[in-house]
Amino acid sequence: MERGPAIFAGAVFALFGGGLLVWTATSLRQRRPVAHGVSPVASATLAGLAAVIALILGTWCFSRL
Repeated sequence: MERGPAIFAGAVFALFGGGLLVWTATSLRQRRPVAHGVSPVASATLAGLAAVIALILGTWCFSRL
């Protein structure tokens, strides 16, 4: 993988995953719904899983440098 696209993709995945993880944790701590109209446990689990996958993809992109 070329350096420029790998750095960009890694940064995007890392920022998105970190932001989603912080937002989900903050919403759960304040007892606000993560997604309206969905089970709180299911929405928090899905959002947390998406955040962890994005962080793993960001790490993988950075490891390709």
